[in-house]
Amino acid sequence: MVAAKKLMSVRRDWRQRDVRVVLAALVIAVATVATIALFASQLQSTLVSSASSFLAADRQLEAENGRPVPEPWLTEARERGLETGRMVEFSTMVFGSEAFQLASVKAVSDEYPLRGELEIQKGSDGARTQVQHGPAPGEVWVNPRLLRLLGIQTGDTLEVGNRNLTVSGLLLREPDGGFSLSALAPRIMMHVEDIASTGVIQEGSRAEYIYLFAGDERALESYYQWLQPQLEPSHQWEGIRDGETFSRSLERAESFLLLGGSLAVLLAAVAVAVASRQYALSQRDTVALLKTLGLGSAGIGRLYLQRLALWGITGMVGGLLLAVPLFWLLTRLLSQALERPVGFQLDSSALTPALLTALVSLFAFAYPPIRRLKNVPAMRVLRSQPGETGRDALPDMLIAIIAVFGLVWLYAGDLSLVASLLGGLGLLLGALGVLGWLLVATLRRVRGGGHAWRLALVGLYRHRRASLSQIAVFAMTLMLATTLILVRTSLLDDWQAQLPDDAPNHFLINIAPDAVDEVAAYWEERGQPLDQLYPMVRGRLTELNGEPVKDVVSKDQRIGALNRELNLTWMNSLPEDNAIVQGRWFRDGQTDGVSVEAELAGKLGLALGDELTFTIGSDRVTETVTSIRTVQWDSMKPNFYMAFPPDGSLTGMPATWITSFYLPRDRKSALNEFSRRFPTVSLLEVDNIIERIQEIVRQVTQAIEAILVLILAAALVVMAAVVSATLQDRQREGALLRTLGGRRNLLVKSTMLEFALLGGFAGILGVAAAEAAVWALQVRMFDGTFSWHWQVVLPIPAISAVVLALFGRWQLRPVLSVSPMLLLRRLE
Repeated sequence: MVAAKKLMSVRRDWRQRDVRVVLAALVIAVATVATIALFASQLQSTLVSSASSFLAADRQLEAENGRPVPEPWLTEARERGLETGRMVEFSTMVFGSEAFQLASVKAVSDEYPLRGELEIQKGSDGARTQVQHGPAPGEVWVNPRLLRLLGIQTGDTLEVGNRNLTVSGLLLREPDGGFSLSALAPRIMMHVEDIASTGVIQEGSRAEYIYLFAGDERALESYYQWLQPQLEPSHQWEGIRDGETFSRSLERAESFLLLGGSLAVLLAAVAVAVASRQYALSQRDTVALLKTLGLGSAGIGRLYLQRLALWGITGMVGGLLLAVPLFWLLTRLLSQALERPVGFQLDSSALTPALLTALVSLFAFAYPPIRRLKNVPAMRVLRSQPGETGRDALPDMLIAIIAVFGLVWLYAGDLSLVASLLGGLGLLLGALGVLGWLLVATLRRVRGGGHAWRLALVGLYRHRRASLSQIAVFAMTLMLATTLILVRTSLLDDWQAQLPDDAPNHFLINIAPDAVDEVAAYWEERGQPLDQLYPMVRGRLTELNGEPVKDVVSKDQRIGALNRELNLTWMNSLPEDNAIVQGRWFRDGQTDGVSVEAELAGKLGLALGDELTFTIGSDRVTETVTSIRTVQWDSMKPNFYMAFPPDGSLTGMPATWITSFYLPRDRKSALNEFSRRFPTVSLLEVDNIIERIQEIVRQVTQAIEAILVLILAAALVVMAAVVSATLQDRQREGALLRTLGGRRNLLVKSTMLEFALLGGFAGILGVAAAEAAVWALQVRMFDGTFSWHWQVVLPIPAISAVVLALFGRWQLRPVLSVSPMLLLRRLE
């Protein structure tokens, strides 16, 4: 027993190279997954915080019934530790020194905004200033265009109802200046305490009360659970994820971060698996000696479980100690890149995947071979009869695969992501089997000689099992890294295509039918042609298949489209940013049917053939659903939930027209002339919305680049671990070749060629499997379209061959710098 303890001493284990490789792989795996998980968590909170400025808060509660919400609701929120603020929005006529103008008024409390900043100017020539408060009581901030329309300057008074307010600044940008019909007129911002003195809002006035909430996410969700049973149909609780403008982009960014973290888990598991399996197989002699010293199978099992637990704990602690400073460095770099402070917060839940990855990979790959060895007679172990392959190893391989993909599922919580990656790896393993058969059939005819190519091919055949294992791991690593690169490329291209530099930044609404041609000609003359013009009819969806729609839809679903009038339209052709997912578009000459937006159709449970009834004024229109289509809400173009065919049910209904167009900032003066010439047309400026979305996209792009760099670093670590696993055998062969008179140049060329062939084969298989995985991810996870990525995938096999050739050259350093005899003695 004393001899057995000495044989299994920690000091003796530490001197073994395989143990140090396992510890290094564990430290790197934990550090990589923990750093990426922490960084992804921080990025997600940063993106959500930045996006929340679109609401000026984390959540908004809108009361569209013209009445304030009960004060106890706000008291309850504050008692739960939430910040609160309030706004009132309404439209009214305002009077200047020379004219009057319809204005969109936003009255805000002292707390506004809870998130984000406003941008103002004290005068027309003053500097732009970012502030985190609204105007003081008795003051008003106005849109610069309103000054020109009313003929006033900063410092003058503006008459709002019964009250004269001092214009103390120009309102250039508000954080929550979103796309809404209340923002059609030029904006005025005043203090909420001044509303009563203006006398503008009376009983029955059309005003919207908006309440702002900010705080911890758990507190917000808990408050909503308390509040939800008390909400009326006219109340709308929403966060940034509920908005049509940005929610889809935010969800796709978060999905990418989730994908990056999942790939980090897989890569780390592969690195630990390779190192720990090599360690387990190197313990054959130790297990045999323990058996000859009288230690039973149960005792051997306990000893190795304790030893693996010790290495696991050591590796996890070392990895966490390395991950924390790396995460701190990344937050500093992210803060500089985003030009805004980024907090350094350790999310304990983000560390769980790293710790589980290390432990599960270690025990799933290292212990099964040892478990098999401890049940085999000592003489068979010493003769190395048990191998890595065979029927006995299949259950272990199955357990390991289930364990690794269970980790990904636990981390991602997305079955489609796991299925996509598993499908890509299944394709990879199938191709690998075919390659192995071809490799054996082709290379068995090659004979050795004095040429580097022959030695390289013979080396591949001689190490065919090891070579296939290395190709499998290399290809898997390249597949995972390439998948991330391809998804990143597709996402960024998609975002840039959605918001090009000349994306429409102005909307014209309420264009009378007899003014359509004149409005179009006005902008055509000034070199700013309009996009497609659409008719717009206001109507409310009231019945579904003959039953009141609110009786059909679940009471638990709060669907804003049912609580207000919808903008209905008719279209000659399907817009380019819409796509039919069910049914077919209207045929030429068709006058019946309606096309429904896909997300609303899903919430209402609509199917092709369902009948929808709309109430338009005093008229009722009933049509059958003939198609369901997706709509790109963040395209900054007019979009509609419901579309009818030309000459259909909407013909003869009172309609106005809507369009959008791009206008550079230096040509804004044309807007004032347009407003004077067409006073009944409403103009909506969305420059600030586009700038904010572009800012968020820039932040997401930098986040994606950072995650990609970390994943590529992890991939290099995996490849180094795989090469290191066969280091001793390769060095022994190199020393023997030198002893037999092999030239240094021949040895270098043959080894680099052998590894280049491994890298080339792995690269081809990896990119093929990656394209298969990306196809599934793009279609299922990111709701995109798939296209081949030749410009990305073609160079990867060549890059893989070069990198592995350099790794092969690195393996030869001891062979070339130490005498063959001395090296052989060391290896023994």
